[in-house]
Amino acid sequence: MTPLLQVRDLTVDFVQAGATTKAVRGVSFEVGAGETVALVGESGSGKSVSALSTVRLLPDSARIGGSVTYKGQEMVAASDATLREVRGNDISFIFQEPMTSLNPLHTIEKQLGESLELHQGLSKTAARVRTLELLTKTGIPDPESRLSAYPHQLSGGQRQRVMIAMALANGPELLIADEPTTALDVTIEAQILELLAEIQRAEGMGLLFITHDLGVVRKIATRVCVMQNGEIVESGPTEQLFTAPQHPYTRKLLAAEPSGTPDPIAPNAPRIVETADLRIWFPIKRGLMRKTVGNIQAVNAATVQVHAGETLGIVGESGSGKTTLALAIMRLISSEGPITLDNRRIDGLKNRDLRPLRGDMQMVFQDPFGSLSPRMTVAQIIAEGLTIHKRPGDPRQLVADIMTETGLDPDTMDRYPHEFSGGQRQRIAIARAMILQPKLVVLDEPTSALDMTVQVQIVDLLRGLQRKYGLAYIFISHDLRVVRALSHRVIVMQNGDVVESGTSDQIFDAPQTPYTKTLLAAAFDKRAHSA
Repeated sequence: MTPLLQVRDLTVDFVQAGATTKAVRGVSFEVGAGETVALVGESGSGKSVSALSTVRLLPDSARIGGSVTYKGQEMVAASDATLREVRGNDISFIFQEPMTSLNPLHTIEKQLGESLELHQGLSKTAARVRTLELLTKTGIPDPESRLSAYPHQLSGGQRQRVMIAMALANGPELLIADEPTTALDVTIEAQILELLAEIQRAEGMGLLFITHDLGVVRKIATRVCVMQNGEIVESGPTEQLFTAPQHPYTRKLLAAEPSGTPDPIAPNAPRIVETADLRIWFPIKRGLMRKTVGNIQAVNAATVQVHAGETLGIVGESGSGKTTLALAIMRLISSEGPITLDNRRIDGLKNRDLRPLRGDMQMVFQDPFGSLSPRMTVAQIIAEGLTIHKRPGDPRQLVADIMTETGLDPDTMDRYPHEFSGGQRQRIAIARAMILQPKLVVLDEPTSALDMTVQVQIVDLLRGLQRKYGLAYIFISHDLRVVRALSHRVIVMQNGDVVESGTSDQIFDAPQTPYTKTLLAAAFDKRAHSA
């Protein structure tokens, strides 16, 4: 039987300003009906470029060579009319971040309806019926009420379901999913993977699944192709590749798992931050007079303590209140209840009184590219806090020192963020926080967007900095493997409530609440075979 998709000796070069970058070098693979093939590798390995090449969804600077056939029809030299017919109808895509793929100005009904009207010629009434059918199939609760919703009004998991509904709208025979679960909570990720598997079984689709998460691969893929530096270095049936990997790079990926435990806390370690029954409610205002008619109870009665040299992990699904709690502790949003930093009450302080204390509490965010100014050099970004807080010393020397300490080359300090990899950008963000020698660092999903091997490096870096400087960490993540490797204590949040708290061993080895058990099952069952 002829495969749905057949790729032979694919090459992709990007030509810019006279320079040629070889992104894909002689890649060959195929995907059959009802089969799931995974392209696995780290950022820059060429997996996404290979997938986008199948229907020529690359910029004008790309030069594609080799052969790509869909059901025997050549795509590399196909006309624009042929490509338009295949794209969206026969081959559909799901991308990593639905918030950037969905139009923020259009309702869900309009976005799905447009595709149905354009590709299938359906009337508005027929498109509405088909839209409701698709939203129901992809597990959107109460789909009729969601038709008028905009993307920002949906959760991350719901937005990804809408993206899947759009991809399935025209009954494709091949679905290409590019990191569709990377930014999702573990429970939502498990639901999305099961949804894709169910739809594939029902529709008999071929699925090309692109990811850097080998736990996901083992759960969903029939065959695996491992990519490094634009080449496939190993391929074969999933079970064979996991049990008997042949290539050193494959073995390296399989071994890339955050491990170990944090150093013990000193018996006399001072308490750095403490809250008692902290409450964060956002008023709901309606009507002409903007009267308060209710409250969004983002966080209810949260009590936390973090000592010097200690990491408190905060886990829970999106919307559970994890980041809101951290922002309140940092005094970036208002809250009710006492907050103490280094034995000083800070919850009632005005901004001018808080300003001198800001150097003692720093934050590292999930997306370093979004949190680093593209118009500033790395030296300017890292040194900015020194200027604001009037710290003594030669700024460039201090920047060089902290770059060395965080595993960056000081000779690159005059470059801009876009010239660095994702892992290097996260190190820049960490260096920016650490140069002020803070007492408390809040880390909000700092590893979730990174490759597995880079995650391991960042975990080791954070442990080393904590050991050297006695830092107190609040570590927020949906990746429970990383939480376990870094955290001394863990609190579990659900719908604004702390539903369970305890030492890392207590939470991971003997969870008490059904919700915690569900989180752990979603996180570790997926990876049980790849550990």
